[in-house]
Order: sequence, then C-alpha cells, then structure tokens
Amino acid sequence: MKLRTRICKKNSNASEKNSTENTTYPLSCVDWSSNEEVYYVSDDHQIFKWSEVNRDSVEVAKLPDDFVPTDLHWLLLGGRSSGGGKGSDSLLICSNDGRFVILNKSARVERSISAHTAAISSGRWSPDAAGLLTAGEDGVIKIWSRSGMLRSTIVQNEEAIRCARWAPNSTSIVFCQGGHISIKPLAANSKLIRWRAHDGLVLSLSWSSQSNIIASGGEDFRYKIWDAQGANLFTSAAEYYAITSVAFNPEKDYLLVGTFNMLRLCHSNGWSYSSARFSEPRVGSFFNLSWSADGTQVACGSSMGELVLAYVIEQKLISKNLKAISKTRKSIVLKDIATGTQDILDFPQRVVNFALGYGHLVVATTHQVHIYNEKYINTPIIIDGRNDTRVIEVGKKYFMILDASSIWVYTFTGRLHLNPRYPGSQAQIPLLTWRSMSLGLDVLAIRDNSDPTSLHLFDLIPGASRQYDPHLVKAKQAITEIAACRAGTPEDQFVAFIDSNRELFVSGSRNLNGERTDEVYKIGTQLTSIMWASETNILVGVHDSCYSIWYCPGEGAADPTIIALTTITLDTAEFGKHISIDSFEDAVVTFRSAGALLPVNVNMYCEILHRALLEGQWQQALKICRVGQHASLWATLAAVATRKHQLQISEEAYSAALQIDKVSYLQHLKTLTPSSAEQMAENSLMLGRMLEAETILLHGKKIEQAVGLSLRMHNWRRALEISQKYKAEEPNLMPRVLEERSKYLKALQREEWDPLYLPFVIKEEADNISE
Repeated sequence: MKLRTRICKKNSNASEKNSTENTTYPLSCVDWSSNEEVYYVSDDHQIFKWSEVNRDSVEVAKLPDDFVPTDLHWLLLGGRSSGGGKGSDSLLICSNDGRFVILNKSARVERSISAHTAAISSGRWSPDAAGLLTAGEDGVIKIWSRSGMLRSTIVQNEEAIRCARWAPNSTSIVFCQGGHISIKPLAANSKLIRWRAHDGLVLSLSWSSQSNIIASGGEDFRYKIWDAQGANLFTSAAEYYAITSVAFNPEKDYLLVGTFNMLRLCHSNGWSYSSARFSEPRVGSFFNLSWSADGTQVACGSSMGELVLAYVIEQKLISKNLKAISKTRKSIVLKDIATGTQDILDFPQRVVNFALGYGHLVVATTHQVHIYNEKYINTPIIIDGRNDTRVIEVGKKYFMILDASSIWVYTFTGRLHLNPRYPGSQAQIPLLTWRSMSLGLDVLAIRDNSDPTSLHLFDLIPGASRQYDPHLVKAKQAITEIAACRAGTPEDQFVAFIDSNRELFVSGSRNLNGERTDEVYKIGTQLTSIMWASETNILVGVHDSCYSIWYCPGEGAADPTIIALTTITLDTAEFGKHISIDSFEDAVVTFRSAGALLPVNVNMYCEILHRALLEGQWQQALKICRVGQHASLWATLAAVATRKHQLQISEEAYSAALQIDKVSYLQHLKTLTPSSAEQMAENSLMLGRMLEAETILLHGKKIEQAVGLSLRMHNWRRALEISQKYKAEEPNLMPRVLEERSKYLKALQREEWDPLYLPFVIKEEADNISE
C-alpha cells in the first residue's frame, strides 16, 4: 500500500502577489467542504477553495487584516458529521486574538465572537453537530451551541492548550498541555484522566471514530497510540523531526502522520505502510491533515504555504484464488492466482471502496456500484444512484453497502433484497461504521448507536417476517465489535460480539423451531477482535498475547464443558505485537502483524467435520472423529448431534469425550417418547438452553411440564408467572407451585421474602385467621 501525493498550486493572482511581496505564509488551516472541494486559509487572510474538478483554486472571501486564522473546520449538515440534522453547512474559523467566526456556504459571516483572552489553538464542531468547542492558549476550553451561544467552560487553568479534539460519541474531549494528554468527560461529576505522554511538547491529537483510540505526535520525534483510558498501545521509533500532525481516516483503519517534508501512512495499530518524502520542492512541516468524508483523499497544509493532496493506491484484497489491487484512482487489477491470468478494470469515476469475496468483486465509485463475477469479468452488473459508499461487506448470498443515505442489501444479480430500518436508524446512518454492523449467511446484525448495548438482527431469508421487524438482542455492556457467522444452515445462524469489557458473547439467530430466543452466552474474555470462518461455524479471536479458536461456539455456547473441550488457545509471541485478523478462508486463518501476513491452519479434521455436519452426513462425521481421536472433535459432534436430536450419535460422542454424566442423561432421554415435546425440551436442557426448553414445552401445550421444569431449576418466579398465565386451563398448577415453594422455604428455615410470593402468604394467613 502506498501514498501518492500531488502539490496543488494556488491561483495565479495569489502566487503573483506572494512572489511580489517575497513572503511565504504557512498553511495551517485546511478542511474539506465536500469530497471534491478543499477550503484553506493562511496568514494572508484570504480564504481559497480548491476544486478536484478543475484542479484550481479560487478566492472565496477575505478576512479582516487583524484576523490571523489558527484553525478551520467545516460542519457538513446532512453528511457524516451531522447525524442527519437539518440546516446549512457552516464554516468555523478561529484566530490568534481569541475570536472565532462562523460563516455560511456563501462565505457570509453569521457570527463573530470573542471567546478567549489568548490565541485559539483548536476550534472543532462536535460529531453529533450539537455544538462546537474552542481551546485556547489561555488554558480554557469552552463549549458553544451551534449558533454561537456559550454553554459551559469545562477546563480552566493557566497552562496553554495546544490541541483539543472531540470523542467520536461527543461525550468527552481530549486535549494536550505541555507533555501531558488529558481526557475530560462531559458528564457531571466525572473525573479528568491525565497522563504523561511525550518527553517534549504534545503537538497534535486525533481520536479515531473506528477504533476509539487516540493518536498523538510530539516534539520528541515520536507518534504514539493510546486507548481511551490512557494506556499506551504503540510507540513509534524516533523520526528525524518533530511530529507536527496526526489524523485517523474516518472510514478505514489508517493513520496519517505528518512531519518535516514527510507524510507517513500507518495502520491504526501503529506500524507503517509507506512514507512519502518531499525533497524538491521542499514543503516544510505539515501543520494540518484533513481526510475527506469518504476517507479516500487527504488534504495537507504545510509551513511553506503548499497545499498537498494525497490518496492511497495499491490496496490489496485476497480471497482464495483472487487478488484485487487498486493501481490508480480509477482502475483495479483483478488477478486469478490459480490460472495466472489478470484483468485491468477501468472505471469512469473515482473508486471510493471495493470488496472481494466468494468469487465476486464489488466496486463502488462516486455514483455507481459495479458487481463482477470471477467467471464473467467482462460483463459487470452496474447499480446507479449509490453515492459516497462508505462500507462494503460481501457475504455468501448477498452483499451489503452503507452509503450516505441508508443501508442496502443486494443479491449478486443487482437486485435489492433489503433496506433495513429500525427506530432512529436514519439519524444514525452518518455515525455507523464497519465495526457496528456485520453481514452473515442469512442475518444482518446492526448495533444501535443511540443504545450501544442493543443489537438489531434482520432476517435475510426471503419472505421472513423479521426483514422489516428486526429482533432486538440486549447486552449488559456496550457492544464494540460484531461478527455474524457466514456459513451453516438457517437453524445454525449465530452472532458473536465483544463488549466494552472485552468479553465475548454468542447468541443464536433462531432455534430449531424457527423462533427467536434472547439467550446470550459468554464464551471468552479479553478479546480484541473476532472472525468467523468463511465456510464453517468456527470462530477465531485475538487476545493480547495469544489467539483462541472455538470449534463449536454456537451449539456448545450454553455448556461450559463443551466450550472448554472445543476451545484451543495458542501463544502469539513469535508473531510480534498488535496482531489482527486479516481473513479466515476455509481452514486457514491469516493474521497481520507489522504489515506481515501470517497464515495459520486450524485443525483440519474439525473443518472437515463441520462440512460433513452441514450436509447431515452423520456416519461420515463419526468416521472423521474415530480417525482424528481428539476430544474437541467428539465434543463438537456431541453438541451438534444433541441439538439436532441425534441421540444415538450424541451418546457415542459424549462417551468418547468421557462425559459420563451426559451419557446417563441421554439414556434417560431414550425412555421418553421419541420426537415428543418432552424429549426435545430435555434435549435442549442438556445443552444448557433453559429458555429454549421452556419455549418447546409451551409451544407444545405442555403447561404442567413447563412449570415442572421451572421448579426443577428453582426458577420460582417463572413457575409462578406460567401458572398464573394459564390458570384457566390448568387450575391445579398454582396450588402446586405454592406448595413446592412452602417446602423449599421450610427446608431453608426462612420466611418468605420474594415480593411476588408475599401476597399469597398474606392471603393464606388472612384465610387462617378468618377460619
């Protein structure tokens, strides 16, 4: 991956004026007003607009002579940063005398406010477009409304503030003073987080909207990456000059670092892809870096007054035998590694995004989406009207794109399959990222940005009722990463997610009856990233210094014994630090560390076993387990067979895995009527799926057995709820529940304490007194 740069000249009048005066003004204020236009202003007080269309600069307005700009930021209403609000775009410009002005799209001054007693170092609109912050060299940070009314002063001390940025969710502000970085949450009575970051001054900050991490650059010639609690994640080697600017890409895991005469393109983990050096002409230090909203271009302002534009080329995607490489901004090379052939795909518009998988290449340009099948490269299917595509994810049956207006799920023939919506979805579109959604085989999972603990599941099976009425899954903590399984059958669809405590959970898409349950099971801790296999329900996850493979994360999620038997954890010391998962194709997991790709094979027998189970080949699955003779194989077979009610095979598998208690329980199941509701419920109960067992009994009108199940599990409240709900049909259930509860309390030698049961105790005492 490389960074290609272009120095954009100012207009001729400005160049002539500067050459006459023999003055070079540093260009420290740069930002995009759209994906094609850049606004910039320097100490010459002139606001210029550079256009990608005609590749020339025009003067937009002139600032007063006593107004020396220090920062510039566009608020694009209706775009990514707006949250879907109404109104016109606004330009914020700050000065070195403590003032800031708000201009409209036509460069007319809407407000001019004296905000600080010293120079304003940073002025930024909030990501939710609710207001703006100003940070000054007087050591004060203030928050203002969008119209320029002062809301609060959140930081006030004597040390100058060099840079300040919003958190992606607009609930905190990060700023730097001297060699320290501080995070100030906006919630009432919240504590300031402060730590020593660099040996010299901290010169620049950036807060990633993708990974919720912070990058900083300082006078000690290093750039560093931190988490939101101030823990150091990466420290670079020393450069030759101070790091004057850093900027995370808004759509991808890129970090751009600017120093004297050099730009460095890095992964968000810190390691470097490539660097672009400027020897002739010299451009000086880069004071400001601004990515376009679609993340494809970056505008850079330098100390020598040059406007530099850069974009990324030679992005590589690999899927099985196919490799796609972006050669230029309007062309992609598609190679078939197996046959050695290659095709050059040219596009009439700039390529914004592309994805590769399952024999298909999906390319998004500024206004179109092109779908290529590896067998018919010369006849792509073109979808018009998809503007500014930000995310593309390719699945086995469908592909999903997120653009500026909505989420769309298409078939590979170009037919629109689903346009998912949920309460408040349109307002959240600008804030969604690839980490907050996942496309599975038959499920689309989307995290609710207004409530990060909520997960919306859309059913992609044609004719499914949940296509437009998603099911809601609730987590206890905020969800940070989602992964929907990419293989299986309609009954074996699972969604895995990591919460803010880095704990891994699995939830089923639906049970064997086609109904959805709310059961969520914890199967791992301290995870940083996860990915499902492309063809089987095997899950891989990365920890800090190791990685884990779950060979049966779905069917065995409710049983800790099965999870323990089917989970393998391996050390990654030889891989290096900060590893991430690049792909999981068939039985090969590819990790990436410091730019290097590291392929690792999972257990081949388990991969073949899963394929046999997907096709229902039970005898073949038994042969595979007998050949492999590994506990994880037998435990995987046992869990799947139990879920599919293959009791004979399940008994043999549990016996081979030395799970004697489950073998005894299976022998009890055989005494029940085959395929009856009681047997299916007991089968689910053996896997630890209490809610699924109860649903099976209630669906089969086995009310007495459902109450008995709750009593066996000592789920007293649920037993009472069921008996009350079906009181008319089963009048004898309520006395039985109360009698069992009385025996339970007598054995504990305690009085009743449950509020649900207290009214019945009081009523019984009243009846005794009346008698």
